[in-house]
Amino acid sequence: MAMATSTPSAPSPDAPAAPGAPRRTRPGFGLIGPRRGRQSLTADQLDALALPVGDDGVIIGVDGHNQPAVLGFNRPEPFDVVLVGGLWTAQVLAFRAAATGARVAIETGRPHLWANLVQVAGGGQQCMTIFDVGRVPPQGPSVGSPVLVIRDCGMRPPRGRVSALPWQSVLTLLPYLSPVAPRLLEHAGLVGIQRVSPDEAEEIGRIMALPRPDVAALSTLQDWVTLWCTREARQAVTLQATDAETGLLGSPRRVD
Repeated sequence: MAMATSTPSAPSPDAPAAPGAPRRTRPGFGLIGPRRGRQSLTADQLDALALPVGDDGVIIGVDGHNQPAVLGFNRPEPFDVVLVGGLWTAQVLAFRAAATGARVAIETGRPHLWANLVQVAGGGQQCMTIFDVGRVPPQGPSVGSPVLVIRDCGMRPPRGRVSALPWQSVLTLLPYLSPVAPRLLEHAGLVGIQRVSPDEAEEIGRIMALPRPDVAALSTLQDWVTLWCTREARQAVTLQATDAETGLLGSPRRVD
């Protein structure tokens, strides 16, 4: 049986060179640079590492602590939103949703109020499209091409041809409460409420199970404030328009 012979092992490329020894190279990588000790952390220390990354979505304003409030329209599940408020707020949300890469389909009976926004937001691209009430075709949403459908169809919006789907959210704008509002609010995943009358506030408070202080505040909200809520949580948000949004849409207003 042949006896195995041992050969000297090659020095580790990470080992420091002896004083006066010639610089070694690695094929294809050039000269080996200076060697430094590795840095390592224990498992407990990993909790101290963090990146200031917020939620993915549309910035809908700032909360009471002056922190950004973010609403994610692009979701892998259907998402219905109802906004009892003004056209100005809905248009800012549409503008910002388009900026995130979503396609925005606007179903409206007053296209002249949306035309300028659609023209400016597109920038040569068809990211916003206006449709007559009841005329929105299937949008073909996908993870790479999410859709936000905004229904601006008055106080009694008819049942739409398109509904919330994976990667397709629907925002229904109601200027005020109407007989169809309770049904819409009860089935919505999120409800936004701007200033309403005391009687409307009482009705909304009953449907959304709002605390008495929130109900009382609904009739005194400023034009740029929205209470976003579900039956379990709520958050008052101040919508701060950018200079571009103010130049395009004007100052915040509850009534158009």
